[in-house]
Amino acid sequence: MVRSLLVRGMIAGLLASLLAFAFARVVGEPQVEAAIAFEEQATHAMGGSHAHEMPELVSRDTQSGVGLFVGLGVFGAALGGLFALVFAFVHGRLGALGVRATSGLLALLGYIAIVLVPFFKYPPNPPAIGDPSTIGLRTALFFTMIGVSLAAMVVSVVAARRLGAQRDGWTVGLAAGAIFVVLAALAHALLPGINEVPAHFPATLLWQYRVAAFGIQAVLWAALGIVFAHLAGPVMAPGRRASRA
Repeated sequence: MVRSLLVRGMIAGLLASLLAFAFARVVGEPQVEAAIAFEEQATHAMGGSHAHEMPELVSRDTQSGVGLFVGLGVFGAALGGLFALVFAFVHGRLGALGVRATSGLLALLGYIAIVLVPFFKYPPNPPAIGDPSTIGLRTALFFTMIGVSLAAMVVSVVAARRLGAQRDGWTVGLAAGAIFVVLAALAHALLPGINEVPAHFPATLLWQYRVAAFGIQAVLWAALGIVFAHLAGPVMAPGRRASRA
């Protein structure tokens, strides 16, 4: 059964990545192009020159087309596989939730823990922004925040399960949410902040880029939860599960 779920998870991730790619092309790429154009204009205005720059190995058309498509596809398939494995582990351990509810809840919690919380601490910036010498530090801090956020989510879910037999669902949900918020807030306060956005960069453009980045991930996770629920339903049907036992 796990193998069947894994395959379906990867398929769901690929299909979700197609929707995320379409959203990125329509909503995200115009913001990237505008940010690059702004930085190029600023460089020219300050007397900069492109004479000594390295030649562009991959054109912007390739990056925003095939490159973006392949990147999202690989990421979506990998994410879908991990999603399926986690689903196989938690299904039946979250009370009376069925396949669709479990898949939807898992997608929502994953989006909160992996996207929202880390992005609030280290929000995405356009490719033209940032000091190349600090990319290693920024990457390490970002993944540290993801790890802490995931750990906080696991702690809150475990606490919810233990409280489930003693309290009503509303109280359990509030308690689990409070635990997660407190742990995430502590991580947010303790980890160092990084702000490399130039003062002259348009605030509106930066906001639009970050909203687009959040939107791409929202489309990916929402589609993954919905598509996987549809594909996993037949596998998790009582009759089929009994025949595989």
